[in-house]
Amino acid sequence: MRAKILIVDDESAIRQMVCLALSQANYDCLEAADTSEAQTRILGDKPDLILLDWMLPGVSGVEYARRLRQQKLTQHIPVIMLTARTEEEDKIKGLDSGADDYITKPFSTRELLSRIRAQLRRVAPHAVETPVEVEGLALDPATHRVSAEGGELDLGPTEFRLLHFFMTHPERVHSRERLLDGVWGNNVYVEVRTVDVHIRRLRKALTSSGHDRLIQTVRGAGYRFSARH
Repeated sequence: MRAKILIVDDESAIRQMVCLALSQANYDCLEAADTSEAQTRILGDKPDLILLDWMLPGVSGVEYARRLRQQKLTQHIPVIMLTARTEEEDKIKGLDSGADDYITKPFSTRELLSRIRAQLRRVAPHAVETPVEVEGLALDPATHRVSAEGGELDLGPTEFRLLHFFMTHPERVHSRERLLDGVWGNNVYVEVRTVDVHIRRLRKALTSSGHDRLIQTVRGAGYRFSARH
């Protein structure tokens, strides 16, 4: 199930930009222009994370963050504050209000997605430990082992993370940039073509069991992990 992210911002251009990035990163995006609309979306959809603008009409983002922390329904939902304020005092005020993280405008979508992933990992660590299996290929994050046909496969740490990402996001076409975000995080020093090198290594490791066929190249788009022939 895709995580649902609620963006609360009175600027429609920012909401559109954020929602486009979230959609491309395989998240479901919910929108609200103020806290009243946000509350309606929360009650109806219960998002997994809230992106909250500081300066909102009526109730400010800071005040609303405090209210979210006081409500049983929302007290555990991660909140990332979005603001143009850059002073340390303002950052502290935002975090003290109940926000879990703080990002200043203008921000890159790459940084925003990295912070979102970090918050979602924090509140759902069990998801990282869940074993996955596709057509006899099994991966166990807890023991860091991959096996196929009863035998263990030897994968490097990056190939392991890459395979885990593919197996938990099957049947979707992932661009190299998306794989960098999902596997390497915000490591800006990794070049896009590095993905191809690790794809080749991963395929080689899966060749003995015949599972290399699951990693498909989609010309001009990227890669897909699929059990369909």
